[in-house]
Amino acid sequence: MRDERRATLTDVATRAGVSKSLVSLVMRDEPGASPETRRRVLDAAAALGYHPDSRARLLRSGRSRLLGVVFGIQHPFHADLVTGLYSAARETGYELALSAVTPERDESEAIRGLLQDRCEALILLGPESRTAALTRLAERLPVVVLARSVRGPDLDVIRTADATGLALAVDHLVALGHRRIAHIDGGRAPGAADRRRGYRQAMHRHGFDAEIRIVPGGLTEEDGARAAEALLGDLPTAVTVFNDRCATGVLDVFNRNGIQVPGTVSVVGYDDSSLARLAHINLTTIAQDVPAMTRQALARAIARLEDTPITARESIVPPHLVIRGTSAPPS
Repeated sequence: MRDERRATLTDVATRAGVSKSLVSLVMRDEPGASPETRRRVLDAAAALGYHPDSRARLLRSGRSRLLGVVFGIQHPFHADLVTGLYSAARETGYELALSAVTPERDESEAIRGLLQDRCEALILLGPESRTAALTRLAERLPVVVLARSVRGPDLDVIRTADATGLALAVDHLVALGHRRIAHIDGGRAPGAADRRRGYRQAMHRHGFDAEIRIVPGGLTEEDGARAAEALLGDLPTAVTVFNDRCATGVLDVFNRNGIQVPGTVSVVGYDDSSLARLAHINLTTIAQDVPAMTRQALARAIARLEDTPITARESIVPPHLVIRGTSAPPS
């Protein structure tokens, strides 16, 4: 069976017929080797498939240059944020280490794993930990909270203007001619309170206080399905939903009960996640600006590590409306 052992500096030195220290000089691109020796070392390294262990070298220098990212594996929008973070990190000289929150692995365990990996800073996607716990964590290393509003003197926050986003959804539906607009909320999830507030304020601004109707919902398809079933006895003409995942549960219940979307009821989600973009869902939604949010989160974490001056702890990124096939004028 072929030896799958990783090639070492010693292997390269033996193949090239030089000392291990000379190989190390060449790999660090430092002076001290003749052009011919340098060529022999690089040819030997290529033949053996040798790659310098940059992580080990950094650890020896006291740096890991690792940024830890905690995300929820059940949230499609978190996958979009992770993708954006990788794009933003590409040219920074820092690497990302991911740690997932799952039904069997809570947020504190996910954070502990990154601390054990010697991450220099943490980026937490929509964390559910209490502010006091996040503040204690920020006393140990830089912490950037992404996609949640949280007040803490040592916490950096990058988030969407959630109240503005929900107001955009209501404004869109009102412009189409709707007034009986319900909101399926997100319970105690990050951003839910701001989205409820944005819905109420927009309905009040349009003079539809008597039509305000908030239905308990949540984060998941199951939460959306339960909320949709509660609406069946007295259907509004339009529904705004806490997030896209919850909205897919709403769409499923309406479809199974013969309620046409958008013919009978218009539906607007939130996040513009990969779910919303699926052809068979084609969901009108509020988009969070993932590239801007993730660039700012990376920049903020690195700035804290490199002692770059920062004027404000919180950055609020404007969302925008994405119109697809689930919203139309009321029939």
